[in-house]
Amino acid sequence: MRRVLVTGASSGIGAAVARALAAPGTALLLHARHNREGLEAVAAQVRAQGGEAHLLLADLAEPDAPARLVEDTARLLGGLDVVVSNAGFADRTPVGKLTDEGFARSLDAVLWAFLRLARAAQPHLAAGEAPRLIAISSFVAHMFRNDAATFPATAAAKGGVEALVRALAIEWAPRVTVNAIAPGYTRKDPGAHAAMTPEQWQATIARIPMARLGTPEDVAHAVAWLASPGAGYVTGQLVHVNGGIAL
Repeated sequence: MRRVLVTGASSGIGAAVARALAAPGTALLLHARHNREGLEAVAAQVRAQGGEAHLLLADLAEPDAPARLVEDTARLLGGLDVVVSNAGFADRTPVGKLTDEGFARSLDAVLWAFLRLARAAQPHLAAGEAPRLIAISSFVAHMFRNDAATFPATAAAKGGVEALVRALAIEWAPRVTVNAIAPGYTRKDPGAHAAMTPEQWQATIARIPMARLGTPEDVAHAVAWLASPGAGYVTGQLVHVNGGIAL
């Protein structure tokens, strides 16, 4: 049984990752901060594909929550082979208006949450089968242009995640592979919160060589590959899934 934890799995990229990994012989722990209804819908899809699904709610910005989530996951699934750290949010607040509390909120929910999740997961992954740690970063950690929106707090937090990925890849080799994926502009689920207006989204599409927004499934396919046996020699890498947009 392949045992997988996916954070932020109630919608968007996290939900697509859960569906991409769902299969007979795979048990998934689906996490969300508070959207149990969304998790239930994704769990039903996982089970329809022959996978096993369990649900847990936790606010990973709370210092003790990531470790509790990992321990509960390992207990429910009987161990842990793959962790996909996806939970987070985007903050477009300009630096001049960014408060200490707002900046700390991004660091807590993204960077600190990833560090605490990885630290708690390490002993379980070390004992797992073909263990993988995969972090979802973002193109905003790399794009700083006059013609594009910037996300200073998110960029700082995601940039820190990418640095930790490289450090962990060295520390945990050769047993555990550690990689990150940086999605580009990605289509949201209907009704989901978006950081830009519809007009801004349309202007953005014009700058993407592939002439469309990415989909959660585009990112999920890359996650599925990094979690597969075929990626066993890939570690410490950042994979951009962004339609070729210039960074």
